[in-house]
Amino acid sequence: MSMRVLMLAPPGGGKGTQGTRLARTLGVEHISSGDLLRAAVAEDTPLGREVDGYLKRGELAPDAIVTEAIRPILATRENYVLDGFPRKLSQTEGVDFDVVVYLDVPDEVVTRRLLGRGRADDRPEVIAERLRHYAADTEPLVDYYQQRGVLLRVDGDRPEDEIAAELAEKLAAKA
Repeated sequence: MSMRVLMLAPPGGGKGTQGTRLARTLGVEHISSGDLLRAAVAEDTPLGREVDGYLKRGELAPDAIVTEAIRPILATRENYVLDGFPRKLSQTEGVDFDVVVYLDVPDEVVTRRLLGRGRADDRPEVIAERLRHYAADTEPLVDYYQQRGVLLRVDGDRPEDEIAAELAEKLAAKA
């Protein structure tokens, strides 16, 4: 049986942390679009050079760039935990998931988390803009996947271990 899991959460909502833990629990690969893009920048690839300017301005890379980076990888994998893609309804075509985990975390909590992690692009005005983009672009995915019967909503404003234990338990029940 394939296990393709998408992690949805606002920026700083814990999708990378929980995605990594869940992938380890399930024995599958964790794929992060953000990590792929940052690696491309670090390796100074053509894609990385294109992405670099967006990241330095604290902006999200355009859809076409993210799609170019992630789709070839997904096409070669049957089991994974993915975070950071799709970010919009327009990116969902041709990408199916067995489970979509939505970590529900209030804006004030993610703002506090992001300010505490110390990245250069985590400034209050940048965070506010990223949360506006998230509300407009990504939150509609929650309803989309709910209607398809694959959404698993989890309270993401709890200790990491509690969230991880709930995810492991609920996904074991689905397997």
